[in-house]
Amino acid sequence: MSRTPVRVLTAVTLLAALTATGCGKKKARIAPIASAPRGQPPAAAPPPGSTERGVASWYGHPYDGRAAADGEIYNMETLVAAHRTLPFQTMVRVRNLQNGKTVDVRIIDRGPFVDGRIIDLSHAAARQIDLIGPGVAPVELTILAAPANPEPALFAVQVGAFRDKSNADREVNLMSAYGSAVSVLRPGNPAVWRVLAGRENSQQAAETLAQRIRDEQHVPEAFVVRLDPQDLAPQDLAPQTSAPQGLASQNGAPQAPAN
Repeated sequence: MSRTPVRVLTAVTLLAALTATGCGKKKARIAPIASAPRGQPPAAAPPPGSTERGVASWYGHPYDGRAAADGEIYNMETLVAAHRTLPFQTMVRVRNLQNGKTVDVRIIDRGPFVDGRIIDLSHAAARQIDLIGPGVAPVELTILAAPANPEPALFAVQVGAFRDKSNADREVNLMSAYGSAVSVLRPGNPAVWRVLAGRENSQQAAETLAQRIRDEQHVPEAFVVRLDPQDLAPQDLAPQTSAPQGLASQNGAPQAPAN
């Protein structure tokens, strides 16, 4: 197939947007805040029957044959998908709202890392709901079954993506005021370093942090992602001190990346 994969196009588009929005902005000074304390119960997986609406896309080459985020080798001709926050091995029904067609997929990967999109389908899954041609479509997700033993849930806010690791490292240093910050390599063409800020025990708390980033720091592309074990920096595995007294009750917010 000569069609350029949607995921590659969206990655390039996102990088261009980040470059444009990051230039010329002055970093705001922020007070440190505490990350989620350790030792708390993991957030529960969404129960069967839970729904979510948004935009779906699909991905194939060059990701076909590479390890997905859960370690499984991604085969674009199997019924699998990527989601930002659902536990791996969650079974999801995807309904194309434009034609009513459905497909059941298993979550094995993370993405899509484009604001407004909620799921990246394999080539096989996209074909079943007529998504190949348009590339994107509005969908409704319904949880069919949660994994028997979901991984512990931690959530962060993705605040930027960089092709140059030195720029990502600089952003990570700025994010250290939020109790946790890490850059995670996302292989691809081009490969990018994703910068993740904060560490929260619930998706709702992470959404609060993301909203403050959008409102206070003018980073509309900030969105919540699930932290998987490979996303955690060494310092995230060690005990942290609590936040200084006298801070505002809301979470702080980092500034947009500057390439």
